Amino acid sequence: MRKSLSFIIFIFVLLAASGCATWEGAKQDTSDGAQWSKEKVNDGAKYIEKKTD
Repeated sequence: MRKSLSFIIFIFVLLAASGCATWEGAKQDTSDGAQWSKEKVNDGAKYIEKKTD
């Protein structure tokens, strides 16, 4: 009984730790994606401006 309880607690801690790392990665990717989108929009606007001048 005690071994199975320890195993369940170990699995819970392992999942919690990996979940936190995954959440941080998701937040970082989201902020990087927004910056990437802004750069692409600005590049596109500069390209259109150059072609229409």
